[in-house]
Amino acid sequence: MVEERDLRRTECEHALAEFNRICRTELDRCLEPYSQEPYFQAAALIAACRRKGGRIHATGIGKPAHLCGYAASLLSSTGTPTYYLHRTEAVHGSCGQLVEGDVVICISNSGETAELKATVQAVRENGGRIVAITGNPASWLAKNADVHLFAGVSQEGDSLNRAPRLSVLAEMMVLQRLSIVLQADYGLTSTQYVRWHPAGRLGQLREDER
Repeated sequence: MVEERDLRRTECEHALAEFNRICRTELDRCLEPYSQEPYFQAAALIAACRRKGGRIHATGIGKPAHLCGYAASLLSSTGTPTYYLHRTEAVHGSCGQLVEGDVVICISNSGETAELKATVQAVRENGGRIVAITGNPASWLAKNADVHLFAGVSQEGDSLNRAPRLSVLAEMMVLQRLSIVLQADYGLTSTQYVRWHPAGRLGQLREDER
């Protein structure tokens, strides 16, 4: 049995209403007209890397690190094999998984995280290229990337405005856009997708696809 107690219902209701209000505002901004060119540049960089036999990796610190696992899975299932690069292990030997010309997608809201700077420098020293996803185009990471994809929000969705919430949603939206461009460029078919994803309902061709 779950022990019941009185919630601070008024405070909770206000917090949810405020989150929804901020969420609508920030996500609307994310959907406003934006330049597609950086996405095409990132996709071209990734495609050129793959043509040369290189590999794609994703890395980040904190909450964005969790997004990197999702990004690796999503991109891999839609035609762009991608590997998770642990941000700390990268400077303790894991850069050995990189070969010259590999592309690393680096995610950081601030673009100023010290640990990620060390990772980027190690990637560069091993001949890697950088696609940065940040909320700050003037950040160190954005300036030291081959391509920068903007994923900025002004508020996270609560009164503290600290815990990553809406910035994570913005970063995910950017990853989704990049995945769409890569999938379209690859020319993924339903048959190919099912071959890579044989389990579950997604692993079954629909009647109109047979």
